[in-house]
Formats: sequence, structure tokens, C-alpha cells
Amino acid sequence: MAGLVVYVVVPAPATASWLLRVRRDGRLRVRTNGGAVRLSEAELGGALGERATLVQFSTAFCQPCRATRRVLAEVAGMVDGVAHVEVDAEERLELVRRLEILRTPTVLVLDGGGRVVRRAAGLPRKVDVIAALGETV
Repeated sequence: MAGLVVYVVVPAPATASWLLRVRRDGRLRVRTNGGAVRLSEAELGGALGERATLVQFSTAFCQPCRATRRVLAEVAGMVDGVAHVEVDAEERLELVRRLEILRTPTVLVLDGGGRVVRRAAGLPRKVDVIAALGETV
């Protein structure tokens, strides 16, 4: 009986946690703090877009970061006035801590004024990025 408990009960919380992460991974969610966070060009190290900016926090050895870079660059190229800025999380630790970036890739969608309006941890789908820009712009 004890063996059954070890094989059934112990893995249950880990499985539930994994399923929750898979479900939320890459989803662009609305900021819950009312968009109080604003980022400037100086903080990001790149120019903000006229209408919106896609900010990607990456690290050197992050495999999903490469795919995220391709998706965001493609979307930024398709939509006028949208810029894509990639931030190296290892070099900008103060910004990572301030924005509570817990993993890479993390994508922030900023409006024309640099206000954070959406956020996703993990690889976002291109359709979701386009939809988030449609609501932002």
C-alpha cells in the first residue's frame, strides 16, 4: 500500500504544476497593475516604436528565445510603427528585478508611450502577438 501512495500521491502536485505551466506558457496576459510601469528608450537600450514596442528578455543559451526572436521580428516587420527590442537579461539584472522577470523568454508589449500593457512568459504564438498589438494600437 505504501508503494501505491509513493507512485500516485507524490507525483500529483508536480503533474498539476506542470499542466498549469503548459497551459499558461506563452499567453499574453493583461497587466494586473493597471499598466503603471513605463519603460524608456534608455532603460531598454533601443528605440521605442511609434505605435507599440515588443520587448523580449533573453539569455544567451535560451533555445526558445531564438524562436521568439524570429516571431517578434516578423510581426514587427509586418505592422507599421511597431519596434522589436531584445534585452539581455543577464546584462540588465536591475531591470529584470524591477519588472519581476522570472524566466526567459519573457515578452512585454508596450503601447506608444512605453507603458506595459501585456506580458507573456515563454514562446508566444504569432497570432497572439498580432492580436495583442491589435488591442494595443
